[in-house]
Amino acid sequence: MDEIKPGMTGTAKMVVGTNDTAPRVGSGKIEVLATPVMINLIEEAALDAIEAALPEGMQSLGTHLGISHIAATPTGMTVVAAARVTRVDGRTITFEVQVADEKETIGSGTHTRVVVTAAKFQARVDEKAGD
Repeated sequence: MDEIKPGMTGTAKMVVGTNDTAPRVGSGKIEVLATPVMINLIEEAALDAIEAALPEGMQSLGTHLGISHIAATPTGMTVVAAARVTRVDGRTITFEVQVADEKETIGSGTHTRVVVTAAKFQARVDEKAGD
């Protein structure tokens, strides 16, 4: 965890396709980028910022999103999410995030992730699932 520092950045990029629209994912009726898809892109950007710096056997999990989706993006347009680490508090990492399409900012806010031991986490999931 000592490798993860405020100021680290990551990005994720996509071209909005028909499978990424609100009607397709069940979050609306207009053929524009769905908020859940934008959130996924934000999480990808956060992972890009820190994943390589995590110790062996550790992974980060999203725990909180405080996001505004303020502009629509039509299919065919490129969208880029950027995440910057703003705080590291033990195992908790906070990011400032921003998402833009080719014309304007479409979303922004904060994202929090917690670092866990992958094997322990998987064991708890398996126990919950009854495996």
